[in-house]
Amino acid sequence: MSLSSHVQELKRKHKTLSDQVETAQRAPASDGLELVHLKKQKLKLKEEIERLSS
Repeated sequence: MSLSSHVQELKRKHKTLSDQVETAQRAPASDGLELVHLKKQKLKLKEEIERLSS
């Protein structure tokens, strides 16, 4: 897998997590711990994307 395709895959995963976070935030009975976990995963992906892109 080339670097650019790896970064694209990470961006796709980041977008998926963003959608999951938005859905969880709108749900009235969302699990706060799950939301924190999703946000941490999203941040790790963002940091990895930035590291690989620079």
